[in-house]
Amino acid sequence: MMPYNYTKTMQENALSGHEERPHTADWALDIWGPDFLALLSEAAIGMFALIGGHLNDGPRQPRHLSLIEPDRETLLVSFLSELVFLNESERLGFDRFQLSLSGLELEVDMDGGIIVDQTKQIKAVTFHNLEICNTSRGLETTIVFDV
Repeated sequence: MMPYNYTKTMQENALSGHEERPHTADWALDIWGPDFLALLSEAAIGMFALIGGHLNDGPRQPRHLSLIEPDRETLLVSFLSELVFLNESERLGFDRFQLSLSGLELEVDMDGGIIVDQTKQIKAVTFHNLEICNTSRGLETTIVFDV
């Protein structure tokens, strides 16, 4: 299977989007996109917006991720969990994503920077009621974050 490529920056909106959803104890984010890679990218951008992170104006920080998982939901949680780890361990946030998918093998080249101001902290990305659904506008899901 040939890899499918997708690139998105925070400034683009097109057919993808995210919206915070009220949740009793944690945070939840509704995500939608025309395909799975758009959904992944929008989830990352939405999560970064949710934490209220602001990147410094210094040098860009590129990173590469390679992930293989058994299903789309696990791949989504693993991808976002890697971003949470980089946020916690290196204070990094990302606003540009180039994604490539072959089956359930994800390759991500990201570009971002050091976060100079962050209003919220995410402890973990959960599987709580996580299901990626086909809809009239593409794919949709709700992600719950442990805070």
